[in-house]
Amino acid sequence: MTGTLDPIAAFEAERAANIARQGDDLELAALGIDWMLRVAPYRYSYHFSWLGRPIIQFPQDIVAMQELVWKVRPERIVETGVAHGGSIVFHASMLELLGGEGRVMGVDIDIRPHNRREIESHPLARRIDLVEGSSIDGSVVGVVDAWAGGRRTLVVLDSHHTHDHVLAELRAYAHLVGKDSYIVVMDTTLDDVPPNFAGERPWGPGNSPKSAVHAFVGECDRFEIDREYDAKLIISAAREGFLRCVADPSTASS
Repeated sequence: MTGTLDPIAAFEAERAANIARQGDDLELAALGIDWMLRVAPYRYSYHFSWLGRPIIQFPQDIVAMQELVWKVRPERIVETGVAHGGSIVFHASMLELLGGEGRVMGVDIDIRPHNRREIESHPLARRIDLVEGSSIDGSVVGVVDAWAGGRRTLVVLDSHHTHDHVLAELRAYAHLVGKDSYIVVMDTTLDDVPPNFAGERPWGPGNSPKSAVHAFVGECDRFEIDREYDAKLIISAAREGFLRCVADPSTASS
């Protein structure tokens, strides 16, 4: 009908408006942080698995990554930090649904033998490659470069969480990501916790993935924080960590 909004478009518009209103609710955002702090002693993010492997993510972030992979439709997904392999298997399952020859590479300085065994024997192992070594080591970055090979790539950073390490990862892998794809930086909420929350670990407020994100977007005009994810999720380990690429490397100044 002339002048009538298509029902699908109307639904999308209503949803976008509600997400925007929700994002403006600062009290709700604070409650989300409080909730995450409250469940942390129970290691809440460790409670879930994906196709048999512990995924160590909030369910909200899993759903968000599903949306993102479906939208970007990458041919290659690079993830730093392997742990038990659930997130690697998740990405492999999404690539399986997309069809084609998509693959995910997991990079970790220490892939424990029992986890490697479970990942390499998984039904989706044919879509998974593993590299053991520091994600910021030049030789490892070179392996990832050759593997990505100019294909449409999405990057997820979830390894060592200090400012310097994450910033080095962002600088090392940003060139793999083209316009309208993303780098997703996990555990940015480590900047929103009380001092000493991480115990003896070397990261915390001011020395975190979030502080690295802010430094990176300040120096690289190819990426911007996609704040719609913060607005829609409320509970997320990656607040301010969904970085949208707004220009291909050849068309930007950095």
